Amino acid sequence: MRAAVLREYGEPLAITDVPEPEPDPHGAVVAVDACGICRSDWHAWQGHGEWADDQVPTDFVLGHEPAGEVVAVGDRVDGLGVGDRVVVPFDLGCGTCRACTTGHGNTCRDGVALGFERAAPGAFAEQVHVPQAAYNALPIPDNVPARDVAALGCRFTTAYHALVDRAAFAPGDWVAVHGCGGVGLSAVHVADALGARPVAVDVDPDALDRAETAGAAATVDATDTDPVAAIQSITADADGQGAHVSLDALGRAETCRNSVQCLRQRGTHVQVGLTTAAEEGEVALPVDEITRWEIDVLGSRGMPPTDYDELLRLLEAGTVDPSLLVGREVSLADVPDRLAAMTDYDTDGIEVVTFE
Repeated sequence: MRAAVLREYGEPLAITDVPEPEPDPHGAVVAVDACGICRSDWHAWQGHGEWADDQVPTDFVLGHEPAGEVVAVGDRVDGLGVGDRVVVPFDLGCGTCRACTTGHGNTCRDGVALGFERAAPGAFAEQVHVPQAAYNALPIPDNVPARDVAALGCRFTTAYHALVDRAAFAPGDWVAVHGCGGVGLSAVHVADALGARPVAVDVDPDALDRAETAGAAATVDATDTDPVAAIQSITADADGQGAHVSLDALGRAETCRNSVQCLRQRGTHVQVGLTTAAEEGEVALPVDEITRWEIDVLGSRGMPPTDYDELLRLLEAGTVDPSLLVGREVSLADVPDRLAAMTDYDTDGIEVVTFE
């Protein structure tokens, strides 16, 4: 089968033939109909994460946002059959530990990350193997296209989990979103769809235009504007000024600090974006301000597989519509160029690989 393989960090992925996967006893093989291209793939391609013992191996298939159809099932898999349409989370749980059985499978210590670890080759390929498939291969509604489910990818799921489960924002809250790539735009859309007032921050006018389409109540061009002051001005009301919740979707030291400092008293910062080689996992934060104003600082990663049905119901009902943010459908052969475009933030909303 054809796949996009990482040979050397920072060098174009090789589009080449690799062996088709076979299901292990608890696994399944999914024919990939669509797979999102995410900035996390860019981090992997660049070789980031060595500072956290989290570097993706070479000679490895990337891609972690697939939707498709089951073509083979292991002999110990229950409740899943050939022909089922499924979405596969990137944070694959073991399905049996306490984290998985209590609804926190995205933090499973025995889990693996699809498209990031040797044990789970990714989905920039015609087929992908899903371990512990009864837990990790999740049914998708019949009337929802695979492209839209792939666009949910780790972006909408990450945004939803970060805002709803971690930050627990309320309708009417001001939600600041720093960085309007895929996960940032998804956060804007989720916040608007569920009744909050999102403020989108970016340096790209096209990204801000797309944020308005996604439902931003206000936008801030940080090219020549102090985003912290701008957000505090936009959100000023009788109870104070600043966002109730702020999400850093980019992972740069500057955006992380801006996210914390734009909050009102007792606000919540959620860190979603992974750091780059410039930060190597470490960012200095205004701890005295965090203490003085009782700011909550939360981390958030993906979404537990057991929570996917919540977001899929919203998708089926039309409450969230990832197709609004799909800027480009590409072929597998285009993946190397589209990853390279992310280096200069030269992408168009959510980009999705589709397989005919």
